[in-house]
Amino acid sequence: MRKFWLDCVIATAFVFLAMWGIFGLTQLRIFDAFDTIGTALADVELTDYVFSGIRDDPSVDTTVTLINIGRLSRRDIAKQIDIISKYNPKVIGIDGFFDCETGIRDTVNCHQLKDPVGNQMLSDAIRRAGNVILVSKVLDVDSLREGLDSLRRSDGIYLDNAMGEGFANLETGAAYQDDVKTCRTFPPVLNINGRDEVAFAVKMASVYDSIKTKNFLARDNYSEIINYRGNVADYFHQTNYPQMFFTLDVGDVMTENFVEEVIKDKVVILGFLGEELGDPSWADKFYTPLNKKLAGKSNPDMFGAVVHANIVSMILNEDYVDQMAEWEAGVMAIIICLLNVALFSLINTNFPLWYDGVTKLLQLIQILLYSVLMVVILAYSAYKIDVALTLAAVALVGDVYEIYMSVLKNLFFKIKSRFSFTRKADDVLIPESSEKP
Repeated sequence: MRKFWLDCVIATAFVFLAMWGIFGLTQLRIFDAFDTIGTALADVELTDYVFSGIRDDPSVDTTVTLINIGRLSRRDIAKQIDIISKYNPKVIGIDGFFDCETGIRDTVNCHQLKDPVGNQMLSDAIRRAGNVILVSKVLDVDSLREGLDSLRRSDGIYLDNAMGEGFANLETGAAYQDDVKTCRTFPPVLNINGRDEVAFAVKMASVYDSIKTKNFLARDNYSEIINYRGNVADYFHQTNYPQMFFTLDVGDVMTENFVEEVIKDKVVILGFLGEELGDPSWADKFYTPLNKKLAGKSNPDMFGAVVHANIVSMILNEDYVDQMAEWEAGVMAIIICLLNVALFSLINTNFPLWYDGVTKLLQLIQILLYSVLMVVILAYSAYKIDVALTLAAVALVGDVYEIYMSVLKNLFFKIKSRFSFTRKADDVLIPESSEKP
């Protein structure tokens, strides 16, 4: 038994070594031109199906209201803020920057400076409201985990009058703003210049309910899965969820075409939702797990302001998704791989003629089982298990075990036997004596 389990451990180690080698080869990207299926599925996760088709539709969240700012000028946004403030919202978040994006402050490169009156109107409106949260942006996105040193912020005349700010960065893997952006997670807190900064949505939630927000931050996760609840009005049926948040268009606010209850004591988020509601614009838009078409070409389905609204809703409803730690996923993969190696070894010893067929069938069953189990657990327990490493180990274990047994182990014994034979031959040699009889 000791020799049996030693073989199993060595074979398991060889499986993970082979996995590491294959991963390193794929990182070279030499086969990308031939892998059209892999390209189409590269950004798809099985757990997306939980959000897009398995879960029951949540009820409408009446704590968050979204307001479209379209392409309004700063003076028109100031008018929006003044109108909204009359109805006493709990907090107003503005998902937009009021600065000179190029960093060059002249009327040629920063056309907003052509309207100093409008700029002052916006600053005064933010001051009068007294509960406005502005956004910032971490510029060095590639260093999110390494400590950050640069922020894009609104100009001081706005920031000084605001209640606070929060970074709007979401984890998308996009190389630049107009790149394809798939958003499943976000960082609640980032350390910037030695100071902890909170996300835009977290900042708004803390104003509405500080206790629930403290409970959320106490989870102390660097990255949180966004437990998407829904979208705004979906005129093009891009998602499987109904409208989740009350939404007002530009004209609705300017003409006060709404009831007081839509604004009073709510988290109100101003952001770009298209030129008008229903505009299929791709500006500041993301792919999410709610998208009906999870693989291949499709249109992004959710504006950034709506993503922030989903995060606020998740925090205030305390409806989180927990996830397996990386070390737990590694331990699970090692244990399952070791058990498979042991089982396959027994099959090879007792039923050698059946080995290929039985092991392939067992691998297929396990891959399907673990995949379904991951989806079911997330759907009904809001816990995401990470089976990627386990699936890879199960997929490789049969063939890699055969290579280990038929090639590596035989090669080891061949070298060992040759070494033993040479040593024995040396032992029987009798040195000639220099003395004569």
